[in-house]
Amino acid sequence: MRVDKLNPETLTPRQREVFDKIAGKRGRLGAPFQVWLNSPELCERVEALGSFLRWDSHLPLRLRELSLLLAARHFDAQYSWNAHVDVALAEGIPAAAIDAIARNVAPAFDNDEDAVFYDLCTQILREHFVSQETFDRAVATFGVEGVVDTIGSLGNFSMLAMLLNTFEVDLQADRTPPYPDIRGYERVSGVSVDA
Repeated sequence: MRVDKLNPETLTPRQREVFDKIAGKRGRLGAPFQVWLNSPELCERVEALGSFLRWDSHLPLRLRELSLLLAARHFDAQYSWNAHVDVALAEGIPAAAIDAIARNVAPAFDNDEDAVFYDLCTQILREHFVSQETFDRAVATFGVEGVVDTIGSLGNFSMLAMLLNTFEVDLQADRTPPYPDIRGYERVSGVSVDA
């Protein structure tokens, strides 16, 4: 990691307050929060948003985890991917689809809901816009609230991915690198994947 992990004994009073709140709620202070806590006000707000989107969103957990993987791959954030890929599998995202996403190849989904969700997420991440057809399908499938929660999830997990990559947060050395074109925090020259 590009900055030292914070020592609980040397935290400012505000950092300690936020540290205790997050550790009490989550059981520990994960690696990303070791960075976020350098700005305790932002950290507290990021944690509140992340908690809502991960556990209280109107989207099923399966799709929340899929949004995390899509944002992680879009930004090549291996830490996020490694921390959530097993949950996505356990929640029913097919292994073949996860493998395709890791390779930047469009996955085939048997579940229409997953396919609509993937189309919505990838259009906004890659094109920065969503076609009327995709929008209409997403609203018909998830409702307006579900589409709003989807965009919130992508934004939150994109922000997380950028933090993890900027500060080079630990890559879980015990995990196989998930993307064929990324090693550490660098793109591998000569390796291409379909975008």
